[in-house]
Amino acid sequence: MADHREDSRPDTESGEERTETRRELTLEERRARRSQMRSSQTYAAFLKRLCERGGMSPSVAQQAAVSVLCALEQRIYSEEASDLEAQLPRRLTELLHRCERHEGEARPAKFGREEMLRWVGEDLALNPDAVEPVVRAVLDSLRHQISEGEAEDVMAQLPEDLRHLWQREI
Repeated sequence: MADHREDSRPDTESGEERTETRRELTLEERRARRSQMRSSQTYAAFLKRLCERGGMSPSVAQQAAVSVLCALEQRIYSEEASDLEAQLPRRLTELLHRCERHEGEARPAKFGREEMLRWVGEDLALNPDAVEPVVRAVLDSLRHQISEGEAEDVMAQLPEDLRHLWQREI
C-alpha cells in the first residue's frame, strides 16, 4: 500500500531555483553552457599542467602560452595552424587571435630556434638562459592537448632546430 503522507522536508530554494532555471533554458542554451564549462575546465587543466611543468604562476603561464604558440603558428602553414587550434582549449585560441603577430604577416615565416627564443624572451622579458625551459614547458603542454598525428603534422613543418624544441624530452 502506497504511503500518501506529505513530504515534511522544507523546500530548498536552491534546488527549486536550479530546476526552474533548467526548465527556462532551451536545449541549445544548455548545450552552450556545457560546452563553455568543458572549455573552461580544459583550459584550466592546460594552465595547471603548464604551471606545474614550468614552475610559473597562472598569469605568466598564460602569457608564455600565447607567446610561444603565436611564434609556432608563424612558422607553420595557416591550414596547419587551424588544425592545431581546433584541438586546443577555446580560451587559449581566443587569446591567441589577439596576438599582434597574427595580423597581416604571411605564413609560414622563415626563422629558427634562436629567433623564436628571442621573440619569446622579449615578449616575457626573460633572461636568455631562462627562455628555453619556458618554451619547452609550453610546447610539452601543447603536445599534451593534441593528438599524436597532429603533433607529427606540426613537427613536419618545422626546421630541424625547432623540431628539437617540439619533440618530447625522453
